[in-house]
Amino acid sequence: MRSARRWWLACLLCIGGGVAHAQDIAIVGARVVPSPEAEVIASGTVVVRDGRVVAVGPSDGIDVPDGITTIDGRGTTLLAGFWNSHVHFLAPETRAPASVPADALESALASMLTRWGFTTVFDISSIGGAAAAMRARIEAGEVRGPDILYVDTPFFPEGGTPSYVRDLFDEMQAPSAEVATADEARTRADAQLAAGADGVKLFAGAILGGALDVLPMDVDVARAIVEAAHRAGKPAFAHPTNVAGLEVSLAAGVDILAHTTPVSGPWDEAMVQRLRAANMALTPTLTLFDHELRREGAPQEVIDRFLEAATQQVRAYHAAGGDILFGTDVDFIQQYDTRLEFELLRASGLDWRAILATLTTTPARRFGQDDRKGRIAEGLQADLVLLEGDPADDVAAFARVRQVLRAGRMLYRARDEGR
Repeated sequence: MRSARRWWLACLLCIGGGVAHAQDIAIVGARVVPSPEAEVIASGTVVVRDGRVVAVGPSDGIDVPDGITTIDGRGTTLLAGFWNSHVHFLAPETRAPASVPADALESALASMLTRWGFTTVFDISSIGGAAAAMRARIEAGEVRGPDILYVDTPFFPEGGTPSYVRDLFDEMQAPSAEVATADEARTRADAQLAAGADGVKLFAGAILGGALDVLPMDVDVARAIVEAAHRAGKPAFAHPTNVAGLEVSLAAGVDILAHTTPVSGPWDEAMVQRLRAANMALTPTLTLFDHELRREGAPQEVIDRFLEAATQQVRAYHAAGGDILFGTDVDFIQQYDTRLEFELLRASGLDWRAILATLTTTPARRFGQDDRKGRIAEGLQADLVLLEGDPADDVAAFARVRQVLRAGRMLYRARDEGR
């Protein structure tokens, strides 16, 4: 069913004719929001040359060069390209990208990422070098897709391969990702980082199921992984699951929590302040809990209880000034539509500007790319998202994507889907 759906999307996108090249483009008459903190330009123009923004401002103050491709932005909102800071490449179409035909791979990326505005993504654990191979094909110009950062193989506690990925590891005949000692963890982390990984991911609390339920990682092992990343100037992500996992993450010096921990109930002020003092970023992945609980047939009251705890944690951390990163856990879950995540973030107390920051300036800063990404400004990479409507009026507008450009290259156009 998924293969058929993506073949249909590929036909609609007409993507079999090769990769689009960077164009000189002017987007004229859009409501331009250069950054979450910037004043909105009610009718603005952005000019792109050679993949970079060369002019941005009110339309009546910018001359559009003759012969340049012009996009009518009236009735739309123009934002910097979105980051998704929690993705995976695990589906049959994406976990072996070196062997998948370009059009099929491009269709998969469009379906799960680019049609939702994502121009940069952080893969925070795949298997067998999938993310590196995906990035290589995109950078070689074979496939249109987002910029990709990745952590490569995750680190599980000894005896702690999570219950929900055991079958996948067996199916792919992948070696165990468990680490038993600090030396073993350090050696593998150093090797992955030297080979090109942009960070590391450890399971501070691994979900096993059964009587043991959640297995925390040994703190010395976790610390060795994090220290390897920091020596390389790279971030460390953690899957915390519960309070014990939060404690491991704090003790190890983790940089980004890959999820909230709704199983642990609300975070008290002391925990919020400890996380804030550690300068951790939080990726809520709120849709994940709704999706997985519904898939398992959980009663609505259980779903509500989990989401209430998760949104409380996001609300408390945001109010304390903590960094929030947008992430969906896509390709672990196959719910690609981002509207629910935006609505749950709004229910967590983030207004549209705060949500925009989770998508743009915050990840660009946290991952060391704010000198070229995250804003619409002269000289920066032309990663742009054109929305139908105004997210200031309705946060679901963040998901109503009309066009997406990465470095001046067209990644997605809604009209190709007959919309």
